[in-house]
Amino acid sequence: MYDWLNALPKAELHMHLEGSLEPELMFQLAQRNRIQLPWDNVETLRSAYAFNNLQEFLDIYYQGANVLQTEQDFYDLTWAYLKKCEEQNVLHVEPFFDPQTHTERGITMEVAITGISEALADARDMLGISSGLILSFLRHLSEEDAFATLQQAMPFRDLFFAVGLDSSEMGHPPSKFTQVFAKARAEGLLAVAHAGEEGPPEYVWQALDLLKVSRIDHGVRAWEDPRLVARLIEEQIPLTVCPLSNTKLRVYQDMSEHPILEMLEQGVMVTVNSDDPAYFGGYLTENFQALHTGLGMTQQQAQRLADNSLKARLAP
Repeated sequence: MYDWLNALPKAELHMHLEGSLEPELMFQLAQRNRIQLPWDNVETLRSAYAFNNLQEFLDIYYQGANVLQTEQDFYDLTWAYLKKCEEQNVLHVEPFFDPQTHTERGITMEVAITGISEALADARDMLGISSGLILSFLRHLSEEDAFATLQQAMPFRDLFFAVGLDSSEMGHPPSKFTQVFAKARAEGLLAVAHAGEEGPPEYVWQALDLLKVSRIDHGVRAWEDPRLVARLIEEQIPLTVCPLSNTKLRVYQDMSEHPILEMLEQGVMVTVNSDDPAYFGGYLTENFQALHTGLGMTQQQAQRLADNSLKARLAP
């Protein structure tokens, strides 16, 4: 089944570039930039990946991002991910990047976005992978910070097509970012937002009604609210679901509890994605395989999930 799933044409719509930083590349970039990591070697770092929740994961994630210093680093990070996409027949990607993770530590917007965009352009030409970049705000920071980030990004407006919202969900509802999303939409940008991962279904309502998003990232907890599920089905609002991430971060204790296939059968436009593949045990094909192994996903269901991902693309 793995080979069949791997060959399936698909798109990836929920993947954080910083979360594709494999331990080997992290050590390589640390060496290149003369940065001392708190782990002795690749194996020690991998064993640190036993997190219990989103916050524990984010603590390691932000520490790892410190090795990204130059345009070349951001290029190498993005290119490594795109080569993996080529191996797995991923035809289209809409990755996130978190500028605040980098500007907060003195790396300019220009360095990050240029390195990423050059790799995406090369992938279009050399690998035949189309793409659109999403600039994501960190929700544990203030809306003022998000406004400043948007302003810093506007000189590079042609290099990204949408804004997103990610990081620690609990206590940081979408309503906190209503104004900056209105500003982004006024600039012609599309909007997506993480909602209903650890946060309640109410956060999904807010993302739809206050932030006016075109797509919900994660959204699995919408399943607890029948009215919300009915709306998602009626309006065919895509959800970018990340199965391995959901079990690794204990949104569900075991893949057998995951509702993605029930949602699919009810008519929700669910898609499969890897979120932070270096940290959560696999890229896109591994997520499909986990659904086959843990939930008994059939080839026909896999085909529908892959078709959904190609339909749910937003990048022009």
